[in-house]
Formats: sequence, C-alpha cells, structure tokens
Amino acid sequence: MQKITIGGVPEHFNLPWHLAIEDHKFEDKNIDLQWKEFPGGTGAMCTALRDNSIDMAVILTEGIIKDISNGNPSKIVKIYVESPLLWGIHVAKNSSFDSVASLKNAKIAISRYGSGSHLMAKVNAIKQGFNVEELEYVLVKNLDGGVAALSEGTAHYFMWEHFMTKPYVDNGTFRRIDNIETPWPCFVIAVRNNILENNSEAIKTIIEVINKQLESFKTPLENEQLIKLFSKRYQLQIEDVKTWLSLTKWNRDKYVSIKLINSIQNKLKAFDVINKTISTEILTQKLF
Repeated sequence: MQKITIGGVPEHFNLPWHLAIEDHKFEDKNIDLQWKEFPGGTGAMCTALRDNSIDMAVILTEGIIKDISNGNPSKIVKIYVESPLLWGIHVAKNSSFDSVASLKNAKIAISRYGSGSHLMAKVNAIKQGFNVEELEYVLVKNLDGGVAALSEGTAHYFMWEHFMTKPYVDNGTFRRIDNIETPWPCFVIAVRNNILENNSEAIKTIIEVINKQLESFKTPLENEQLIKLFSKRYQLQIEDVKTWLSLTKWNRDKYVSIKLINSIQNKLKAFDVINKTISTEILTQKLF
C-alpha cells in the first residue's frame, strides 16, 4: 500500500476528504492517505511541503502560487474549490474601528507571512488605497491566536474565512465590519515535485477518488443529512451552512486550466501578492 501524507486546514471545505478516508475509499485503491491538520493554514503547509513533512496539500491558491514563485518545489495538479473564498474582516467587539477605511493604520493579525490572512490583507489594503509598505503585522499562528490578539489589543483586525469565524461573531468575541472575496478560485491541490516524479500514479488515483467523492457534493443543498453533518462537525448553524453551501462549488476536473492559472497570476501581480508571473510549466503539472 502506497503511503501519501496530505495537509489541509481544519475547515468545512475539507469534509469530502474526511468522509472518503473514513469510508476507506483510498485504502480500497491501495492508497494509505494520511491526513495532517494545519490550523496555521497555508503558510504552515507551504513550509511543510518544503521540508518534506507532507507530500501534498489542499491549499489556498494565492499562497501556493506565491510560494512556488519563491522556490517551493511543488506543482498545482488540480483546482479543488472553484468558488471564491469569503474573508471576514474582524475587529474586537468593543473596538472603536467601525469601517474598513478606518483600519488604515491599524495592526493586522496574521497567522504567518505567506498565509492567506497575510496575502488577503495586502489585497484589501490595495483595494482601500492603503500604503502596502506601511502595513504592520502581528503573527498569531492560527484562529485561536487571532482571537487572543484582538481580545488583548495586541492587534486591531484579523481576516479569516467568514463562516469559520461566524461563531465568534455570534458570541460577541468578534465584530465583523466587512467581507472581501478572493478574485480567484480559493483552494487547489499541490504536490511536491519529487512525489510527482516518483509516485504520479498514486496521485492520479487520489484525484480520481476525491473527484468521485465530490459527486455527492454537486447539489449539497438538496441533502439534509449532509447539511446536518456540516453543522455538527464544524459547530455551525444550519442556516449558515446553507448560506455557505449556496456560495461554494467544488471542482471535479482532472486538470488545471493554463488560461485560468495565467489569469490568477495576473490578478495576484496586480494586487502586489507576487512580483512577477512565472511559466505555468513551473506552477502546474498535467497528470491526465
């Protein structure tokens, strides 16, 4: 049996992976898929890909493109979620900040440099006309760190996925002052180059299995049992799950569109996330 270690965030987007693992669907294809949780998000997974502690990752598009551009020896093999990610912009409950414009000189809590919370803070700053060079960051590692930083006043605002932070808004820990969408598909699957060179058949099998699993997520709003499962596992209100599912579209293609990747790169460059575009041969690999 071929062992492959995959990294992902502990968020609702990844429920299809957990269900497939629990139902032994990878084992049935002679793949021992080991899931490794990364509460620290994309920045932590980029590091793990670089130091060989994981073989592949379900990772934010902007983060992995930037890190591959900076030398991460990995490639994107598939778009996993083709809809945008909805980022909430949060402040502490009793904060004096009342609009995104008022955050101009505020300290930003980020999980780590190169993470989605870091890169989307830059995107938001450019949209607001802030000077990106003057942004001040506070490293908080993960969502729990963001909660602590805002509560203690060591940082002023924190950007994280809208629905995963909704319980903190509902209980009064956070106050959400706005949302911002990524202008690109939010999650891709990236694999280390040496795994692609030596174990490409295993990766192809993994993609085929997860694509098959995603067939049951094609019309999730019609599946009451699935809605309840999302609610229970991720401590979300039923109505919030339904709203999120109405905005979310998983991708079942086996390939990555070169046109799409180039379009994403151009947007990332426009938002100062990357300095230059690079060849799609460096960024992606076609397996099928």
